[in-house]
Amino acid sequence: MPGILHRLPNRCPDAPMTHTPTRPPEANSAPPAQSARLTSLDTFRGVIMVLMASAGLGFAKIAENFPGSAVWRVLGYQTDHAEWAGCTLWDLIQPAFMFMVGIALPWSVANRQAKGESFARMLGHAIWRAVLLIVLAIVLSSTWSKHTEWGFNSVLAQIGLGYPILFLLAFTGPRLPWIVALAILGADWLAFALFPLPPANFDWSSVGVPADWKFLTGFAAHWEKNANFASWFDTWFLNLFPRDEAFHYSKGGYQTLNFIPSLATMIFGLIAGRLLRSDLAMTEKLKRLVVAGLAGIVIGWLLGYAGVCPIVKRIWTPSFAFFSTGWVTLMLAGFVAVVDWSGYKRWTYPFVVVGLNPITLYCLWQVSGGFIRDQFKIHLGREFFSSLGPVWVPMLERGSVLLVLWLIVWWMYRRKIFLRL
Repeated sequence: MPGILHRLPNRCPDAPMTHTPTRPPEANSAPPAQSARLTSLDTFRGVIMVLMASAGLGFAKIAENFPGSAVWRVLGYQTDHAEWAGCTLWDLIQPAFMFMVGIALPWSVANRQAKGESFARMLGHAIWRAVLLIVLAIVLSSTWSKHTEWGFNSVLAQIGLGYPILFLLAFTGPRLPWIVALAILGADWLAFALFPLPPANFDWSSVGVPADWKFLTGFAAHWEKNANFASWFDTWFLNLFPRDEAFHYSKGGYQTLNFIPSLATMIFGLIAGRLLRSDLAMTEKLKRLVVAGLAGIVIGWLLGYAGVCPIVKRIWTPSFAFFSTGWVTLMLAGFVAVVDWSGYKRWTYPFVVVGLNPITLYCLWQVSGGFIRDQFKIHLGREFFSSLGPVWVPMLERGSVLLVLWLIVWWMYRRKIFLRL
């Protein structure tokens, strides 16, 4: 695809940082204030991508071997998605990534405006980027299939579906993004709340829900797996595309319409990006981020606790949007405080390497993990991953894949090659 792969003299054009990517940023250096602020964003993005590509180092699988260990029970739970209601560290990876798309947008727009680009050209690029993200998502989903897998619930597709609206909001005043985000979440809640519950004799196995499932009760049942407004929409929408057999339900419960409430997450990121670009003192920015983060967590938790709607990542309920955005905002505040306010930057290098090539790492992780594992077995022996014992095989496999993937993006980083859309 033309215009995607760039070899740049100093930096990735839309990347919100200006240090030369040939060595780690020095702790005692004095880059421009705007550059320093955004080093934290690239570090944050890199940490999230490394966490994703690590596949949790197989902790969820390893924890099964230590049923009596509270430590392993926590590690196993936090490195896997909640089965339905609830939220783990692993459930925060996608919200963090989408939140950072919103944060970076004000810098991207400012960079293009500084180059003299017209609004029409920028809008065209935003639409083109959205289309590419959706197409790439479908291609990646179809990598190991004999036919095109028409699905729109992966992170790239979700970003692509909402990105044009996010782009337009970047040119509005400070109030409209808040109004749109809250209106989106309110409309999403209403659509689910008004959708009729399944009858008492409903055959749950017909939508892939097992008999031992922990069903939601009361009003929360409007957000039950594969028996909600978004799942009903997909049984119509996804069957519009050519398929070998009709679509009946999503095995994991993920839905196309998730892009609507997750757009609110990106809009909250846009608001945070504007805050970071403002002329406010760093202490004031951190204060506002912390207050907003705590408010999001409290609002999300209260909505779930009061039974207004459960916290469910797989259908991105409004309570999950608030709750996850709250945690992600606190994470951002932590990175800004450590990297920008305190000036501790040397440790950021391995994460900045990834943070400047997130699409590259994501694509490689999606299509080459199995190939990399097989190459280790071929060249280092079939028993290589069991050298520490069978219990630790998942950790060695995932750790080895992560190392190879990091070396690839490091090689690109050293040569100033960045994959961007």
